[in-house]
Amino acid sequence: MKTRAPRPLEVTLLASVFVVAACGLVYELAAGALASYLLGDSILQFSTVIGCYLFAMGVGSWLSRFFDRQLPAHFLRIELLVALAGGFLPALLFLANAYTPGAFRFLLYALVGVVGTLVGLEIPLVMRILKREVVLKELVSQVLTFDYLGALAVSVAFPLLLVPQLGLIRTGLLFGLLNAAVAFWTLWVFRHELRQLAAHTWACVLTAAVLAGGFAVAEQITTLAEDKFYHDRIVLAATSPYQRIVVTNGHTGHKLFLNGNLQFAERDEYRYHEALVHPAMSAFGAPRRVAVLGGGDGMAVREILKYPSVESVTLVELDPNMTGLFSNDPAMSRLNAGSLRSPKLHIVNTDAFQWLQNGEDMSSDGPPQGAKDPSGGSEPRKAGSVGAFDTFDVIVVDFPDPTNFSIGKLYTNSFYSLLAQRLSASGYAVIQTTSPLVARQSFWTVATTIESVGLRATPYHTNVPSFGEWGYIIASHRPWHLPTTLPPGLRYLNLQTLPLLFDFPIDMARVPAEVNRLSNQVLVTTYEQEWGRVAQ
Repeated sequence: MKTRAPRPLEVTLLASVFVVAACGLVYELAAGALASYLLGDSILQFSTVIGCYLFAMGVGSWLSRFFDRQLPAHFLRIELLVALAGGFLPALLFLANAYTPGAFRFLLYALVGVVGTLVGLEIPLVMRILKREVVLKELVSQVLTFDYLGALAVSVAFPLLLVPQLGLIRTGLLFGLLNAAVAFWTLWVFRHELRQLAAHTWACVLTAAVLAGGFAVAEQITTLAEDKFYHDRIVLAATSPYQRIVVTNGHTGHKLFLNGNLQFAERDEYRYHEALVHPAMSAFGAPRRVAVLGGGDGMAVREILKYPSVESVTLVELDPNMTGLFSNDPAMSRLNAGSLRSPKLHIVNTDAFQWLQNGEDMSSDGPPQGAKDPSGGSEPRKAGSVGAFDTFDVIVVDFPDPTNFSIGKLYTNSFYSLLAQRLSASGYAVIQTTSPLVARQSFWTVATTIESVGLRATPYHTNVPSFGEWGYIIASHRPWHLPTTLPPGLRYLNLQTLPLLFDFPIDMARVPAEVNRLSNQVLVTTYEQEWGRVAQ
């Protein structure tokens, strides 16, 4: 049986299916990513956005039955509407979060509903137009094939290429222009069928012009929204596949925000980082091998390098944009005293959970240049060899708070079990553990989880004005003891005030708490509830 050659109109419309499927998925992913960035709890946000979007697509498919005549004209108009609503979706949500944060959720789901409904209209109309050219048996398989191929292409390109290179606002506008291009192509292909051809032509031109103008000023839109949100002048901003990184500079100095959440303020970060690092480092005595999980800003590494005994520091930071920014930018490098350029430091850009699971030092093929073999031999040990390189004297865990499940896994008993295996028998791990005052249940959940894997938990807290009361927990195989010395030049800690950090008043005292497991991640829910009460 001879295979039928596809007709030009058929090819054109199937190519349009590929494009509209890709565009529709981009708008869905952009809405989910923005909701995750700005509202936290990525699983909840993506689930609700996807659910709302798919429901709206179902509504659109149902509404398509009421379009009987002039199908190409209806399809053209819908493409233009999708181009505008979907293309400007990220920009509108950014601006809403900055200027009317109380209306953000409503606008998010309203836009998702509108775009989803319009996208749901597209494929049924294309299929009915194609019905003129293709028999039903081939029609369904061909349309669905190109629909799925478009979705596949975007699902790969969105996190790996589009967001890192263009950012969310430009990505939305670029795909809005692609929808407009489909409208132009429809205009040309069906020009002999369309009534009011001039009006349709002007609609296409104006839509494309508005989207192109938005694309040209996308950076200004981002700046307008973020300047309002962050108040201080933005000096650095970058979007990675993992997060939105913003550094501001105002009368109190630099501040770092990840996905809109404050990570440090220059005026008092020394309090946070001295309290994070020195109780564990000084108690060990003379640590030689240290690991830092998270902390891509290099501040914790700066404090660690104050100990002459340190021979190597392994920094495990998921986002290479963070370590690159704080290594190469002069202002940021000044804040961490150039610690990320130390010859003692190895940077590993990978997921900390996976790094612990690998059970080997993936940072390099051996210790830094000039470092001696900890075993006393003349040859340096290879990474992953059995011996000193399998464990660390001190591990500093400086992750963001558990605002979503992807971060919450780094606070589970599974993670702490892996951490215990990488900690030497006499070593100490220290974990930043949110506020024991604001999020009291969350704080003690972490302590309970650490103890559930057989480690001792020694909690303490300090006051950091930018954050308020902040908590930490030292995890170890042996009891922790107060150090008798501290490195010189500290701005906050001293031997007289250090014991006070381990005294908990009644309103921060221990409360019963459940173990945080990968299977339940109770900590994320508890954390959201406790901090949510503060925001109300």
